[in-house]
Amino acid sequence: MRLKGKRVAILVENLYQDLEVWYPLLRLKEEGAEVVVVGSGSAKTYTGKYGYPVEADRSASEVKADEFDAVIIPGGYAPDIMRRYPAMVQLVREAHEQGKVVASICHGGWMLASAKILPGKTVTSFSAIKDDLEHAGATFVDVEVAVDGNLITSRKPEDLPAFLRATIAALEAG
Repeated sequence: MRLKGKRVAILVENLYQDLEVWYPLLRLKEEGAEVVVVGSGSAKTYTGKYGYPVEADRSASEVKADEFDAVIIPGGYAPDIMRRYPAMVQLVREAHEQGKVVASICHGGWMLASAKILPGKTVTSFSAIKDDLEHAGATFVDVEVAVDGNLITSRKPEDLPAFLRATIAALEAG
Protein backbone atom coordinates (compact mmCIF):
# COMPACT_ATOMS: atom_id res chain seq x y z
CA MET A 1 0.00 0.00 0.00
CA ARG A 2 2.83 2.36 -0.90
CA LEU A 3 0.45 4.83 -2.59
CA LYS A 4 -2.33 5.04 -0.01
CA GLY A 5 -3.79 8.55 -0.17
CA LYS A 6 -2.61 9.22 -3.73
CA ARG A 7 -5.13 9.98 -6.50
CA VAL A 8 -4.34 9.17 -10.11
CA ALA A 9 -6.31 10.01 -13.26
CA ILE A 10 -6.05 7.66 -16.24
CA LEU A 11 -7.30 9.31 -19.43
CA VAL A 12 -9.39 7.26 -21.87
CA GLU A 13 -11.02 7.52 -25.27
CA ASN A 14 -11.98 4.90 -27.83
CA LEU A 15 -9.18 2.87 -29.40
CA TYR A 16 -6.93 3.08 -26.32
CA GLN A 17 -4.17 0.47 -26.11
CA ASP A 18 -5.82 -2.04 -23.76
CA LEU A 19 -2.73 -2.98 -21.72
CA GLU A 20 -1.69 0.67 -21.35
CA VAL A 21 -4.93 1.42 -19.49
CA TRP A 22 -5.47 -1.78 -17.55
CA TYR A 23 -1.92 -2.51 -16.40
CA PRO A 24 -1.49 0.93 -14.74
CA LEU A 25 -5.06 0.91 -13.41
CA LEU A 26 -4.66 -2.43 -11.65
CA ARG A 27 -1.02 -1.93 -10.61
CA LEU A 28 -1.72 1.45 -9.00
CA LYS A 29 -4.80 0.12 -7.20
CA GLU A 30 -2.65 -2.74 -5.94
CA GLU A 31 -0.35 -0.12 -4.37
CA GLY A 32 -3.31 1.59 -2.68
CA ALA A 33 -3.82 4.55 -5.01
CA GLU A 34 -7.30 5.79 -5.81
CA VAL A 35 -7.55 5.54 -9.60
CA VAL A 36 -10.10 7.65 -11.47
CA VAL A 37 -10.80 6.81 -15.11
CA VAL A 38 -11.33 10.14 -16.88
CA GLY A 39 -13.02 10.09 -20.28
CA SER A 40 -13.32 12.81 -22.86
CA GLY A 41 -17.07 13.01 -22.29
CA SER A 42 -17.99 11.55 -25.67
CA ALA A 43 -19.28 8.37 -23.99
CA LYS A 44 -19.56 6.64 -20.62
CA THR A 45 -17.84 3.45 -21.81
CA TYR A 46 -14.79 3.41 -24.08
CA THR A 47 -13.49 0.46 -26.07
CA GLY A 48 -9.84 -0.44 -26.48
CA LYS A 49 -8.10 -1.38 -29.73
CA TYR A 50 -8.64 -5.05 -28.89
CA GLY A 51 -12.25 -4.60 -27.82
CA TYR A 52 -11.93 -4.46 -24.03
CA PRO A 53 -14.27 -1.84 -22.53
CA VAL A 54 -13.56 0.54 -19.66
CA GLU A 55 -16.12 2.74 -17.96
CA ALA A 56 -15.19 6.33 -17.18
CA ASP A 57 -15.71 7.48 -13.62
CA ARG A 58 -15.82 11.14 -14.68
CA SER A 59 -15.34 13.28 -17.76
CA ALA A 60 -12.45 15.68 -18.23
CA SER A 61 -14.78 18.67 -17.96
CA GLU A 62 -15.81 17.49 -14.47
CA VAL A 63 -12.30 17.32 -12.96
CA LYS A 64 -9.41 19.64 -12.17
CA ALA A 65 -5.71 18.86 -12.04
CA ASP A 66 -5.45 19.79 -8.36
CA GLU A 67 -7.66 16.77 -7.52
CA PHE A 68 -4.86 14.40 -8.57
CA ASP A 69 -1.28 13.53 -7.80
CA ALA A 70 -0.73 12.14 -11.31
CA VAL A 71 -2.24 11.94 -14.77
CA ILE A 72 -1.54 8.91 -16.96
CA ILE A 73 -1.97 9.06 -20.72
CA PRO A 74 -2.15 5.66 -22.42
CA GLY A 75 -1.44 5.13 -26.10
CA GLY A 76 -3.17 3.44 -28.95
CA TYR A 77 -5.09 5.78 -31.24
CA ALA A 78 -6.99 7.30 -28.30
CA PRO A 79 -4.59 10.25 -27.78
CA ASP A 80 -5.34 11.51 -31.28
CA ILE A 81 -9.02 11.61 -30.30
CA MET A 82 -8.38 12.91 -26.75
CA ARG A 83 -6.52 15.96 -27.96
CA ARG A 84 -9.64 17.13 -29.78
CA TYR A 85 -11.24 17.79 -26.36
CA PRO A 86 -9.94 21.04 -24.81
CA ALA A 87 -10.76 19.88 -21.26
CA MET A 88 -8.49 16.85 -21.66
CA VAL A 89 -5.61 18.93 -23.01
CA GLN A 90 -6.11 21.51 -20.25
CA LEU A 91 -6.04 18.78 -17.59
CA VAL A 92 -2.65 17.58 -18.83
CA ARG A 93 -1.24 21.11 -19.12
CA GLU A 94 -2.43 22.12 -15.65
CA ALA A 95 -1.18 18.91 -14.03
CA HIS A 96 2.25 19.57 -15.52
CA GLU A 97 2.22 23.23 -14.49
CA GLN A 98 1.29 22.22 -10.93
CA GLY A 99 4.25 19.82 -10.77
CA LYS A 100 2.05 16.72 -10.72
CA VAL A 101 3.35 13.51 -12.25
CA VAL A 102 2.39 13.35 -15.94
CA ALA A 103 3.09 9.88 -17.32
CA SER A 104 2.62 9.10 -21.01
CA ILE A 105 3.21 5.91 -22.94
CA CYS A 106 3.25 5.06 -26.65
CA HIS A 107 1.16 7.54 -28.68
CA GLY A 108 0.25 9.42 -25.47
CA GLY A 109 2.97 11.88 -26.48
CA TRP A 110 0.47 13.45 -28.86
CA MET A 111 -1.35 14.80 -25.79
CA LEU A 112 1.92 16.21 -24.42
CA ALA A 113 2.49 18.01 -27.71
CA SER A 114 -1.05 19.38 -27.77
CA ALA A 115 -0.68 20.54 -24.16
CA LYS A 116 2.46 22.42 -25.23
CA ILE A 117 4.56 21.05 -22.37
CA LEU A 118 7.42 19.52 -24.39
CA PRO A 119 9.86 22.37 -25.12
CA GLY A 120 13.20 21.50 -23.55
CA LYS A 121 12.04 18.09 -22.27
CA THR A 122 13.70 14.73 -22.92
CA VAL A 123 11.09 12.10 -23.76
CA THR A 124 10.45 8.79 -25.43
CA SER A 125 7.40 7.34 -27.18
CA PHE A 126 6.41 4.91 -29.87
CA SER A 127 8.89 5.57 -32.67
CA ALA A 128 6.19 6.62 -35.17
CA ILE A 129 5.58 9.92 -33.34
CA LYS A 130 9.25 10.79 -32.73
CA ASP A 131 9.08 13.62 -35.30
CA ASP A 132 5.90 15.02 -33.75
CA LEU A 133 7.57 15.26 -30.34
CA GLU A 134 10.74 16.80 -31.74
CA HIS A 135 8.68 19.38 -33.68
CA ALA A 136 6.96 20.20 -30.38
CA GLY A 137 10.37 21.03 -28.86
CA ALA A 138 11.37 17.79 -27.12
CA THR A 139 14.58 15.80 -27.34
CA PHE A 140 13.72 12.20 -28.24
CA VAL A 141 15.57 9.23 -26.72
CA ASP A 142 14.94 5.56 -27.50
CA VAL A 143 14.82 4.05 -23.98
CA GLU A 144 12.19 2.06 -22.08
CA VAL A 145 11.45 4.95 -19.73
CA ALA A 146 12.55 8.59 -19.74
CA VAL A 147 12.09 10.75 -16.67
CA ASP A 148 12.49 14.52 -17.00
CA GLY A 149 11.28 16.29 -13.86
CA ASN A 150 7.64 15.38 -13.31
CA LEU A 151 7.30 14.01 -16.88
CA ILE A 152 7.57 10.22 -17.34
CA THR A 153 7.40 8.66 -20.81
CA SER A 154 7.68 5.16 -22.27
CA ARG A 155 7.53 3.59 -25.74
CA LYS A 156 5.24 0.55 -25.84
CA PRO A 157 3.38 -2.10 -23.80
CA GLU A 158 6.57 -4.08 -23.22
CA ASP A 159 7.90 -1.06 -21.29
CA LEU A 160 4.98 -1.05 -18.83
CA PRO A 161 6.96 -2.58 -15.90
CA ALA A 162 9.63 0.16 -16.13
CA PHE A 163 6.95 2.81 -16.76
CA LEU A 164 5.06 1.84 -13.59
CA ARG A 165 8.22 1.51 -11.50
CA ALA A 166 9.13 5.09 -12.44
CA THR A 167 5.57 6.36 -11.93
CA ILE A 168 5.23 4.69 -8.52
CA ALA A 169 8.64 6.01 -7.43
CA ALA A 170 7.66 9.55 -8.49
CA LEU A 171 4.37 9.32 -6.61
CA GLU A 172 6.13 8.05 -3.48
CA ALA A 173 8.61 10.93 -3.66
CA GLY A 174 5.91 13.57 -4.16
